[in-house]
Amino acid sequence: MSICAILCPLLPAVLAATGPFGLDLAGHPVRQLAQANTRAVVLFFAATDCPIANRYVPEIEQLTRDEEQSGVAVWFVYPNPADTAEAVRAHRARFAITGNVILDTRHTLARMAQATVTPEAAVFVPGPTGLREVYRGRIDDRYAGLGRERPQATHHDLQDALRAVLAGQPVPSPVGQPVGCAIMPLEHFHR
Repeated sequence: MSICAILCPLLPAVLAATGPFGLDLAGHPVRQLAQANTRAVVLFFAATDCPIANRYVPEIEQLTRDEEQSGVAVWFVYPNPADTAEAVRAHRARFAITGNVILDTRHTLARMAQATVTPEAAVFVPGPTGLREVYRGRIDDRYAGLGRERPQATHHDLQDALRAVLAGQPVPSPVGQPVGCAIMPLEHFHR
């Protein structure tokens, strides 16, 4: 058996997920969102100063722990340039965030996912031609609107999307729009 017969099927998933997509907290480029065994990549758009996004941190941390063995890579993505590495380090400490973190200061991932608010989630699956988005939207229906929070969610859109991906089923569309803090356009920060 040739080496290519063994390794070539693994290369598309690895190469499809190469960047650079943003920076890690040490200022190094993040070039890979998925490993060869990754079945799905979840991008959770967060902001240090968004109370709604902050309310979802424990849920996303739990998702990270629950799905890691299933081949799901979860990334906390900070798209606002005001969220410096120092600010994100403090945010990680304050909210006990242990998951992967990426500073999306050039909106590479926000554009790729077409994310507009924090919190918002996007799910991508690695394929032969790159990462393919299969879900973008809210985490759940806990927030019916700004200032209108339910005691608990009744629809778990992100969780349903991940279950479908892992089961090889069609991914359901989110039932409603994400509610949160706007991701500021880069022009806002370059004035």
